[in-house]
Amino acid sequence: MVFYDDPVFASFATHATVVLLKMMLMGPITGFYRFSRKAFSNPEDCMGNKEEAKKSLRTDASVERVRRCHQNDIENILPFLGVGLLYALSGPDPWIALLHFRVFLASRIVHTIAYLAPLPQPTRAIAYLLGVLSTFSMAVAVMRLRIFV
Repeated sequence: MVFYDDPVFASFATHATVVLLKMMLMGPITGFYRFSRKAFSNPEDCMGNKEEAKKSLRTDASVERVRRCHQNDIENILPFLGVGLLYALSGPDPWIALLHFRVFLASRIVHTIAYLAPLPQPTRAIAYLLGVLSTFSMAVAVMRLRIFV
């Protein structure tokens, strides 16, 4: 494929795939937490007799923590995909592009570990900010090309 001849695009595709897989894993992790803590949000998901089902229809702090982590992934990975694609196609220096992609990927992995463990702040905040700054830096680089003007 032509795009994979470009090392920057190939690197972007690899990093994007990894963060998408990480984001997709959050769904099964949420399901695991729901089942292990018997905390469901929909009546049809509850198992057992009616009394047990009523007890299972509740929120749980651990389940909500996983859901917030997943929501944060959605809010950060989707912009990375769009901005990163434009950046990869803009002809950046391969070393700098790889640095952006690696920082973003590492930030999302550390953010997830810090959220689910949970690790003390500012670990999660720093991981979040590094990812946002990486995406923002790529956006600025694309905008400096003035391809939209």
